[in-house]
Amino acid sequence: MKKEELIEIIEKLKENRDLSDAEFLALLTTDEEEVRQHLFECADNVRRENYGTDVYVRGLIEFSNYCKNNCYYCGIRKGNQKVMRYRLTEDEILECCKEGYALGFRTFVLQSGEDPYFTDERMISIVSNIRRNYPDCAITLSIGEKEHDSYQAFFDAGADRYLLRHETATKSHYESLHPEEMSFEHRLKCLQDLKEIGYQVGAGFMVGSPYQKTKYLINDIRFLQKLQPDMIGIGPFLTHGDTPFSNQPNGSLEFTLRMLSILRLCFPYVLLPATTALGTIHPLGREMGLACGANVVMPNLSPRRVRKLYELYDNKICTGEESAQCRGCLEKRVASKGYQIVTDRGDVKKS
Repeated sequence: MKKEELIEIIEKLKENRDLSDAEFLALLTTDEEEVRQHLFECADNVRRENYGTDVYVRGLIEFSNYCKNNCYYCGIRKGNQKVMRYRLTEDEILECCKEGYALGFRTFVLQSGEDPYFTDERMISIVSNIRRNYPDCAITLSIGEKEHDSYQAFFDAGADRYLLRHETATKSHYESLHPEEMSFEHRLKCLQDLKEIGYQVGAGFMVGSPYQKTKYLINDIRFLQKLQPDMIGIGPFLTHGDTPFSNQPNGSLEFTLRMLSILRLCFPYVLLPATTALGTIHPLGREMGLACGANVVMPNLSPRRVRKLYELYDNKICTGEESAQCRGCLEKRVASKGYQIVTDRGDVKKS
């Protein structure tokens, strides 16, 4: 396809008109540098139209690296016997929130493996105590697949948002990434349950995961168009040496940036993180992500002693910094690209 035709496709997307699969494919596969740069610039313009130069900061608390699942790509999978496991206590989680609040965080993201120790009762206690102590903050959970009643109970206790990457909208691809006891259909049902309950919902996927085909990424876009999530988390696939995928190649930085830009144009309102994985694959990866339409960063509030232990992939960045250092470093990085971190809950802006 000619350069002029590709530019026209981008303009069509910017005008909020849907593309055909063939048009998405053309954008995802073009080698035209001028077209890619135009895509990135358009995505940045659209985020500025909707969110200005504001970048929302989320305080990430990785409170347990135990997991009952054996996903083939994940460093904290149940079958990895080399992981030094840990769990934070409720008091330790609340202390992270206290420190984060003093640093200006107004969203806390509680993330863990699917750890059976953290029963509904324990999670309700944690969420309700955070809500009681910090009524002006948003509480986001990222603790995996649950049943409807559990999600409802967490919502009733005060949780506002839930992050659950769908990983891939192609069933056969999902089954190549997960053991047979995990269900593609249940993952999608969880996302629907979360929407119905009233959460601000985040979905997402890895770019360049093993066996991924370009047409699968188009399926992901179509799935997201139906789901209409409030947040979309994507990042490059990164290997971990103690998983069945240890010899697989990492995902591409450029291709991830391209997907970020396309998602910003498809979903002008969406909250789109510049992920830690981007910063891991390239020293300026998060800054590049912001320039391609992202508007959220998630510095780590976890105690420094456990950060290295929550290792989903190798060489994760920011594992040795104190929370204030992590926050300050990101603020400078964001400012260097002409954006600003704001002290705000950072709710989605849907018209």
